[in-house]
Amino acid sequence: QVQLLESGGGSVQAGGSLRLSCTYNQRPTYIGWFRQAPGKEREGVAAIHTLITVPYYTDSVKGRFAISKDNAKNAVYLQMSSLNPEDTAMYYCAARMTSMSGARWSDAGGFTYWGQGTQVTVSS
Repeated sequence: QVQLLESGGGSVQAGGSLRLSCTYNQRPTYIGWFRQAPGKEREGVAAIHTLITVPYYTDSVKGRFAISKDNAKNAVYLQMSSLNPEDTAMYYCAARMTSMSGARWSDAGGFTYWGQGTQVTVSS
């Protein structure tokens, strides 16, 4: 069973930056970052294949967020810059054990294991 642990959340002012970390005990095929704001559906933010550098981003974070990995540390990172209040949410790290095979990368149902989340709050 894959265990995931997120860290790095916090409170920042608009325009600021944060880096989220996700560590895992067994390497999955993909690691994804999802977020859920109060009253909103969970949405995929970014994902990356753990062996090849194939990142995916939702449109609203392109150019501002960067997902990266360190296989030696069993870790995936989400560098978030130019944060705005709309980025405020609980951020979750999730592990997908299979290839995408034409599936939408942002489909949360394709991710089997989930961390407990880390809160990101951006104030204006």
